[in-house]
Amino acid sequence: MRMKIDFKTEKIPISYNTLFMSVIKEAIKKSSNEYYKNMYYYKDKNNKRTKNFTFAVYLKGYEVNGDNFNIKDRVILSISTPDLELGLHIYNGVINSKKIVYKEYELYKERIDLVKEKEVLGRSVLFNAISPVCIKSREGKFLDVDEREYLDELNYISNEVLKNYRGYGLSEKLEFENVNMTKVVVKESLREFKNITGKPYQYVNGYKGKFILKGNPKDLDDIYKLGLGFKRAQGFGYLDAIEWR
Repeated sequence: MRMKIDFKTEKIPISYNTLFMSVIKEAIKKSSNEYYKNMYYYKDKNNKRTKNFTFAVYLKGYEVNGDNFNIKDRVILSISTPDLELGLHIYNGVINSKKIVYKEYELYKERIDLVKEKEVLGRSVLFNAISPVCIKSREGKFLDVDEREYLDELNYISNEVLKNYRGYGLSEKLEFENVNMTKVVVKESLREFKNITGKPYQYVNGYKGKFILKGNPKDLDDIYKLGLGFKRAQGFGYLDAIEWR
């Protein structure tokens, strides 16, 4: 299930991923508080399990003003999940919210549209990473796409994400080929990171652009819908499938 939400707003923070994480969480909570609690908490503690969605944000007309983007036109939030129940909770929560407030920011929902999903059938897929793909080492280091561990850790997190969603991991190991990916650094403002380090922002390395992923067609189709890599529920790893064979 894919959806696109158009918001009108005067400004959003440069580290806007946290804002849109809040938008999605509040939508789920508004639709079903019980579902929200089961998804985000376990025995009164934060649930660390991977989440079955990813998102990307597009700013249509903006200028930078200090720690904010001043928006001239609109902000478009794209969300993807293969989990129909989760998707319906997000959709229902958003459709029943005209105005969303996060700290000093106000977003006014203009429209929400369901987007037709593709069905990936090939063993070799050309993807475009709309939001950055983030891959980390076991030590927590953000990896560059040409580092030796990159493929192993990409397989590791893909296996974990699939296992959490469908009960079993990769059917076979993934192969990865960089076609035209560009490194980007995302500025994140996360409370947990601030509490641990005392620093206001975490800088996350990721890659946008085109790449080829080879593997089992069912694995590739689920990855397309779930997103790729770490931090997907924080606005990373949203993919478009361009072609396959």
